[in-house]
Amino acid sequence: MRLYRLPRTDGIDDLTLGSDETPRPARGQALVRMRAASLNYRDLAIAQGRYGTGGVPRNLVPLSDGAGEVVEVGPDVTRVRPGDRVAGIFMQSWIGGEIAESDRASALGGAIDGVLTEYRLFDEQGLVHLPEHLSFEEGASLPCAAVTAWNALYGLRSLQAGETVLVLGTGGVSIFALQFAHAAGARVIATSSSDAKLERARAMGAAEGVNYGRHPDWEKEVRRLAGGRGVDHVVEVGGSGTLPRSIAACRLGGAVHLIGVLTTGQMDPGMILGAGVTVRGIYVGSRQMFEAMNRAIALHRLKPVIDEVFPFERARDAYRHIEGASHVGKVVIAIA
Repeated sequence: MRLYRLPRTDGIDDLTLGSDETPRPARGQALVRMRAASLNYRDLAIAQGRYGTGGVPRNLVPLSDGAGEVVEVGPDVTRVRPGDRVAGIFMQSWIGGEIAESDRASALGGAIDGVLTEYRLFDEQGLVHLPEHLSFEEGASLPCAAVTAWNALYGLRSLQAGETVLVLGTGGVSIFALQFAHAAGARVIATSSSDAKLERARAMGAAEGVNYGRHPDWEKEVRRLAGGRGVDHVVEVGGSGTLPRSIAACRLGGAVHLIGVLTTGQMDPGMILGAGVTVRGIYVGSRQMFEAMNRAIALHRLKPVIDEVFPFERARDAYRHIEGASHVGKVVIAIA
C-alpha cells in the first residue's frame, strides 16, 4: 500500500510518499480502505514543527480526518462489517463522557499514525458509520472540524432556536458551526476580511456578515447587529489575539468556545469576570458526539462545504492550499 510519512517536521516538503505492507486485522480490528482524507490547521502546524511542546513521533503518518470502506474484519468484530462506509474518530479511545488525559495519546495524525494512507487498521470502537447521503470526500471532512463545531454548540449546553452565534472566518470549524446553528434555528453572524467569502457565508445561512478589514473594532459592529446586547455564543477559532474582542462581542452570561490558536496576544483575565461569560476550551469531541452529530446531519441532509479536492499524489499542494488561507470550508485529498 502507498502512504505518506513525515520523516521530519521542518516543513511541507518533508511530506514523503512511500509504501508498506498492507496490514491484516487482528481480534477486534477492522481494515479500512481509505478513500479520502481532509486537512485541518493542526496538520499544517504538525508538518511545520509548530504543534505542541513535545513534538510528534518520527515517521508519522499524518492527518486525523479520513473516510473509507471496511474491507476485512478480525474475530469478534460486531460494530462494522465489510462494505460499511466509515470514518475514524479523532481520539480513538474517547468513546463518551468527559475526556481523560489518556485519550490524548490516541489522537490520530499526532500522537499516533493518521489516515493519509491507502489502508489503515482501526479498533472497531474507533469507527463511526457515515451518513448515507455523503460521499467519502464529504465524510472525510467530519472527524475534527465538524465534531469540534458540534461540541462547541452542544457539548456544554445545547444551542437553542432563536439564539445568536458568532463565527470567525470561513474555515472548516466556522462553516460547520454556521451550518449546525442555521439548521437549529439560530441566527448566525460571520466575520471575514473578504466580501466574497461573506457572501458565500450568507448563502449558507448567515444572517449578517462583518468585514473586519472595514471594521477593525469588529466586536462593536457584532454587538450592534445583535441588538446591542451581544451574541449568545462565539465559536472562537482565532485564539488569544482575537479572544478579547470575542468576549466583548458576547452578551452577559454568554459563552465563548475557544478552539483556535491562529493568532497570538495577551489579555486581561478580568475581562472574563467583568463580562460574566463562560470561556470553554474545546478539544474535538467523543464518539458519542460524532454519532449524535451524524444523526443531525442525516436528518437535515446537510452537506459539508468542500473548497477543493486534490489527488493523492498532490498531497503537498493540499497542504500549501491550507497554508494560503484562501479556502472556504474543507480541503480534501482523494486517496482512491
